[in-house]
Amino acid sequence: MKPLFVLLIVFVIGNLFIRQYKGCMDYHLAGKLALAATLLFTSLGHLIYTKGMMLMLPDFFPLKKEVIYLTGLLEVMAAFGLFISSLSRLTGILLIVFFILILPTNILASIRHLNYETATFDGKGTEYLWFRIPFQVLLICWTYYFALC
Repeated sequence: MKPLFVLLIVFVIGNLFIRQYKGCMDYHLAGKLALAATLLFTSLGHLIYTKGMMLMLPDFFPLKKEVIYLTGLLEVMAAFGLFISSLSRLTGILLIVFFILILPTNILASIRHLNYETATFDGKGTEYLWFRIPFQVLLICWTYYFALC
């Protein structure tokens, strides 16, 4: 839920600052800023909650720690790639693919009742998916609109 708050709060505050600076709202720029801030925020989880995030991956998955660090780095790179005009479209496409690919790990974590912040199995369980799946769809739509349109 925290990433949703980051996305929406940065979008609103970003628009207010942009309006103050430019004299008008720029929803497109604010949308990119919000997405970038969300990516930077979630990438921190890869460093802070590495052990718990490793438990999100299927048991057969090799090099779990490296994968967690790599995906965190990819989120940071994507946050900056959104603002490089020659890369923003490709970044948007790759982000959408990324969001689709990580959804199964969130489903698996929910089935396992994983609390990735504590690396324990006392999480909310599948009820978390009532939030996570719509949020994942929102991220995909947000990325499509603000990075590809």
